[in-house]
Amino acid sequence: MNGGEKILNRIKSDCDKNVEAILAKAEAECGDILSQAELKAEAAVKSVNDKTDAKIAQIKKSSQSRAELEIRNRILKQRRIEIDKTIDETLNYLLNLPDEEYFLFIYRLAGTLNENEGVIFLNNKDLGRLPGDFIQKINESGINAQLSDKAVDIIGGFILKRGDIEENMAFDALIMSKRDALEDMINRELFK
Repeated sequence: MNGGEKILNRIKSDCDKNVEAILAKAEAECGDILSQAELKAEAAVKSVNDKTDAKIAQIKKSSQSRAELEIRNRILKQRRIEIDKTIDETLNYLLNLPDEEYFLFIYRLAGTLNENEGVIFLNNKDLGRLPGDFIQKINESGINAQLSDKAVDIIGGFILKRGDIEENMAFDALIMSKRDALEDMINRELFK
C-alpha cells in the first residue's frame, strides 16, 4: 500500500466515522422528534376525547331535560283534559237531574243568596217544567222573589236581578267562577 492509498483509506475511515456520527445524531434527533410527536398526538387525542365526552354529556343532559319537560307537559295536558272532562260531566250531571232533584238544587242555590229580593229568570226548558210551588220554595229558601215569564239564555240554574245588580247562578257561570277551587279539589281526588 502506498502513501496515497493510506491517505485515501484514512480519509475514507474518517468519513465513515463522521457519517456514522451524523447518522447516530440524526437517529437520536428523529427519535426525539417522534417521541415529541407521539406526546403531542396523545395530548391532541386526549383533548379531542375530553371535548367529545363533555359534548356527549351535555347532549345527554339536554336530551334528558327535554324528555322530562315533554313528559311533564304531557302529564299536565292529560290532567287538564281529565279536569275539563270532570267539570263537563259535573255540569251534565246537574243538567240531567230528574226535575224534582234539579229544583231542589235550585232552592239550595237560592238559599246561598239569603235576604235578597228581586226577579228570578230561568231558561225556556226550566220555565216549561216548573213545579207549582216554585216561588213558595224560593221564598222559603230566603229570597223574596218574583218569577219572570221571560226566558234567559243560560243552560241551567237561574239569574236573580235586583235593579241593576245581577246574581248569576247559572251552573256554567258558577263552575267557571269556582274553577280554580274545583281544579284543586279534582287534582286532590284524581291525582293523589
